[in-house]
Amino acid sequence: MQPVTTADALDLGREAFRQRAWGDAFARLSEADGQTPLELDDLERLAIAAHLLSRVDDREKILARLHHDAARQGHPARAARAAFWLGFGLIQQGELARGSGWLARAARVLEDAGGEHVEAGYLLLPVALQSFDDDPAGANTVFEQIAGIAERFADPDLETLGRLGRGQALIRLGDRKRGVALLDEAMIAVTGDEVSPMIAGLVYCSVIESCQELFDLRRAQEWTEALTRWCASQPDLVPFRGQCLLQRAELARIHGAWSDADVEARRAHEALMRPPPEPEAGAALYLQAELHRLRGTFAEADAAYRQVSHWGRPTEPGLAQLRFAQGHAEAAANALRRALDEAADRPTRARILDPYVEVALATGAVESARTAADELTSIGEEIGAPVLVAMAARADGAVRLAEGDARAALRELRRSWGVWQDVDAPYEAARTRLLIGLACRALGDQDTATLEFESARQVFEELGAMPDLSRVDEIAGPSVPRTAGGLTGRELEVLRLVASGKTNRAIAADLFISEKTVARHVSNIFTKLDLSSRSAATAYAYEHDLLSSST
Repeated sequence: MQPVTTADALDLGREAFRQRAWGDAFARLSEADGQTPLELDDLERLAIAAHLLSRVDDREKILARLHHDAARQGHPARAARAAFWLGFGLIQQGELARGSGWLARAARVLEDAGGEHVEAGYLLLPVALQSFDDDPAGANTVFEQIAGIAERFADPDLETLGRLGRGQALIRLGDRKRGVALLDEAMIAVTGDEVSPMIAGLVYCSVIESCQELFDLRRAQEWTEALTRWCASQPDLVPFRGQCLLQRAELARIHGAWSDADVEARRAHEALMRPPPEPEAGAALYLQAELHRLRGTFAEADAAYRQVSHWGRPTEPGLAQLRFAQGHAEAAANALRRALDEAADRPTRARILDPYVEVALATGAVESARTAADELTSIGEEIGAPVLVAMAARADGAVRLAEGDARAALRELRRSWGVWQDVDAPYEAARTRLLIGLACRALGDQDTATLEFESARQVFEELGAMPDLSRVDEIAGPSVPRTAGGLTGRELEVLRLVASGKTNRAIAADLFISEKTVARHVSNIFTKLDLSSRSAATAYAYEHDLLSSST
């Protein structure tokens, strides 16, 4: 076999880089570099491949070498850019001293070179980010400078980062409409493949995080699907994959696919824990804790929240909600009040106010619940996201019910339920239907109340939300009698449809649930009745006279 020449290795490495096969690109370019030191362009490709493989030590060494080679060869701007990316990466890893040192070197190199360079815009990024939380107006001004420099030098990477920063700063300043428009424009550049892979990943994750903070599920869903496709097109990609899995897990939780959410959250945690571990690993643990809490596996939830705390991530409102579910309402109320005292931004307050209303009502603090519900309504009106509107309407309805105005409560609760249905959030919709049932019962309409309770019960059964299922039974009484096989009401419905000859897809359409949920019900039916086929299930249904509409 003929040995691979430097030229061959270079050609193969460049082609792999163009195809975004980062592992092959790194291997081939490293091979060529071992034979003959790489020129600046190829050395930069090698650094990018190392970054996208999360080869942190290699990336650092290559960027330092790129800086020195560029300076020695008389390319100060390029040397400054290498120093910038090295410093910026170190700061993101928490190495502030070394990172600041490299940024200072980049600034000095540019100053010594004289003239105008686009790298000056990159060096403004850390300045803007440092003032982002305390002075969003000042950060916006710096991002405007960055955007101006990027436009002057026609640098799409810097231009996109400038739009991203301005959009996020404007959102912090309360100008949601203009801020979101800038985020959308930044994403157009990303999805149009106008920016480099490193910048694309940063923008994807930042924009999706902003959408989550704004409770904008539609945008979060759309951009998460785009990020999923982007990651899938680069099998070797290591950074950003964990964030992608985490966002997918959160959306699956909201849409009621809790088993999928659990799998994705665990995969996200595994990906985020690869050296060097990323801070978002704590968020993946928090999501796992939430799923345990919702399912009623409280010991596992408690352990997961403790792990979340070790990562320095706030455990509220989840841990307080766990304590409430365990019967410690006063402790939950105290924890939520403390969290509200510390919460500065309105989206964070909204996430705490929502459960606080429920806990306050449970402890008899109706006035406190009213104050919290009113603030939540104000935040919902300010941000305007459908999810926030639904949360606020439900909170207001719950408080009105406690205040004795069941008719007004019912109006708000039905409005909330409609929004939860529109955004495909079955768990939240079921929680709202439980309150609707209480309002109907307070108005003397027991039949409608029973229907609402039964609808909520079915959803909780399908999701495996055991604490909520117990609450329905406490409020409405035990569910209707089950069949001899111990089938739930929903399982009985599925059995009847199976016996009628319908496929899982047809059953899903009839019951407005997913095929995956139908498959789970069918599996449960087979297990409970000790059956092995649909024909056996059909025979069972006929033998036990289960095909009538009664139970």
